Amino acid sequence: MTVATGQPYDYQRRPLVEPDWTRFPGWRDVTAAQWESAQWQRVNCVKNIKQLRALMGDLLDDRFYDDLLDDQQHQATMSMLIPPQMLNTMVPGQTPDTESFYADPVRRYMIPVASDRDPVWPSHPHATRDSLHEHDMWVAEGLTHRYPTKVLAELLSTCPQYCGHCTRMDLVGNSTPTVDKLRLSLKPVDRYEAHLTYLKAHPGVRDVVVSGGDVANVPWKQLETYLMGILSVPTVRDIRLATKALMGLPQHWLQPDVVEGMQRVAITASRRGVNLAVHTHVNHVNSLTPLVAKATQTMLEVGVRDVRNQGVLMRGVNATTEDLLDLCFGLQGEAGILPYYFYMCDMIPNAEHWRVPVWHAQQLQHDMMGYLPGYATPRIVCDVPFVGKRWVHMLNEYDREHGISYWTKNYRTSIERDDDEALSKLYAYYDPIDTLPQSGQDWWRKQEATAE
Repeated sequence: MTVATGQPYDYQRRPLVEPDWTRFPGWRDVTAAQWESAQWQRVNCVKNIKQLRALMGDLLDDRFYDDLLDDQQHQATMSMLIPPQMLNTMVPGQTPDTESFYADPVRRYMIPVASDRDPVWPSHPHATRDSLHEHDMWVAEGLTHRYPTKVLAELLSTCPQYCGHCTRMDLVGNSTPTVDKLRLSLKPVDRYEAHLTYLKAHPGVRDVVVSGGDVANVPWKQLETYLMGILSVPTVRDIRLATKALMGLPQHWLQPDVVEGMQRVAITASRRGVNLAVHTHVNHVNSLTPLVAKATQTMLEVGVRDVRNQGVLMRGVNATTEDLLDLCFGLQGEAGILPYYFYMCDMIPNAEHWRVPVWHAQQLQHDMMGYLPGYATPRIVCDVPFVGKRWVHMLNEYDREHGISYWTKNYRTSIERDDDEALSKLYAYYDPIDTLPQSGQDWWRKQEATAE
């Protein structure tokens, strides 16, 4: 009989470390006071190849910059915008070179290059700009009513950082050579008033996700006014603030006026029995630093009920059991952030190299179980178009050869009120084609040829 001598995953505590930013030539003279300044971080974001070259000096060769330029000109759906805080977590603990920078998991989704993309199937045939049809479900500009009791409020179309895999790539950020972005047309005050008017007229909505873009880009007084307005609606019981900047720009959430304002909002929420939470977006343990933990702890200290993480499952970034567990232990044990969801990367254009098949996600969910506390074990979910978030084991049928899974749902969205079949029909979701057996890939090639 063979006796097991170890576990598939061995937990080791990993204290958080702020990487030494002076290892980058362009930041050799940056002081700690500058680094901890939200204003300095925003001013010194890297927005283009010229600025990246100035930061890196001679650490990267022309091969990488040419690769990056090729992507930006032909495939990128998001423009470049990376705070120093995020760049500093790429290749932590060492001075980067071209090969280590190529391999870095945070770089892979924040600075995508042409050689990352799938050369045969860069996009799935069913990929769409607004893959979740959020815009189709607007009940007011920027207000998506998809679930019966919940709405998504998109307050603005900018972020402190732009992620290559952004599910709202049709609206968020600057236009790129391949994507002409949609634009919000109303003045913010009019948009926000329209949101409040809808909430007051629809008492069945109890949960508001306040997002964008990223709420860290809303001027604080403006955001506080909006949140206090929502808190004046007696039927609202949950408010969730969505901000990747808690990780990407924690300096913002540590500013005195923001901290004091969050405390006022949290006190009001508590008095009115409303659950106030912050949702952030961390995809790799390397992104967790002491400043992220400090910002999180500050939010909890001023009265935010919980800080939770909604990551995205991506090949080359975190799609292994070890990567996910390392991240979850870092979130829960070191940063004070509750692992909540890992979304399967949505079916937007040029994202096939990031996406994983449903069976892979199911295996990862299986392999994560039993290591983390139950309350801190994240659920891997598939956000099925017109259906919404579903645990990856909830599919109804699965054609593995062709990579098509079929799902059902138990509610109507705001655009399906008169659809008698909405609750009985099957909704399809598609695995990335390069993960299919050869017969499945050949089938999709025939489908594409027929469509042409």
